[in-house]
Amino acid sequence: MAVISKESAKNPGKKVGLWIAILLVAVFCLAPAMWQLLTSVKLNQDISHVPTIYFPTRFTLNHYIDLFIRRPFWQYIFNSALVSIISTALSLAIGAPAAYALARLKPWGGKFIMAGILIVTLFPGILLFLGLLEIVQALHLSNNYLALIIPYTAINLPLTILVLRSFFEQLPKDLEDSARVDGYNTVQMLLQILLPMTVPALITTGILTFIFAWNEFIFALTFMTREEMKTIPVAAAQLGSASTLEIPYGPIAAATVVGTFPLVLLVLFFQRKIVQGLTAGAVKG
Repeated sequence: MAVISKESAKNPGKKVGLWIAILLVAVFCLAPAMWQLLTSVKLNQDISHVPTIYFPTRFTLNHYIDLFIRRPFWQYIFNSALVSIISTALSLAIGAPAAYALARLKPWGGKFIMAGILIVTLFPGILLFLGLLEIVQALHLSNNYLALIIPYTAINLPLTILVLRSFFEQLPKDLEDSARVDGYNTVQMLLQILLPMTVPALITTGILTFIFAWNEFIFALTFMTREEMKTIPVAAAQLGSASTLEIPYGPIAAATVVGTFPLVLLVLFFQRKIVQGLTAGAVKG
């Protein structure tokens, strides 16, 4: 502590420069979100005012009220939540056993399987669009939640398997040997011993999967055409106004704030687990 205080006393400019850099980075990252938040509570006159009013003195909640009165926005929130939660649960339910099998059971061709998973993670999801569209039309899944749940689960499975596999590899094998001596089979050992120890990794991959499903736009726009089946990103993009020449900046900003708020709460609530899950497999001991 004495060394740190001496260095700080000798180089006060370095400390000030560090705090200025941190402040600039924070402003750069938070500015778009703050701009949307301020726009969502501005009066229409202030939104269209020239020169631009960055910090309004008059506030309104009419944009949020109109959002839920004129459109079935609660239904959009329900659609996004349902699709995101189910696809996240399926990704974890399928990915956890697969990751454990690749980490511990060493199946035949495991290296080729891992190579295939790595290739799939590098494959842009948008390139699957035309093939998925043909499948959805052939199976008559248009305007069906399965049309989004199945692709979201499939796209997020590789990431889930990679993260959980690295986490399983960090666990000591003595635990599994002791469990087998006590009479646990593989399924019991996975469910009762190993998975509770991998909660940070499960939460991290679950949140990443949830955010992807919540924010996805192209598949939701194409596969869900009925108004009551739309998700929040699609509904926000299709907000209209009384005139074709007028852009409803206020309602759009309110919709983005409503759509982002649950994700912010989710990340803040699980932030410690997220950090543990991201750093657990970084160092092999």
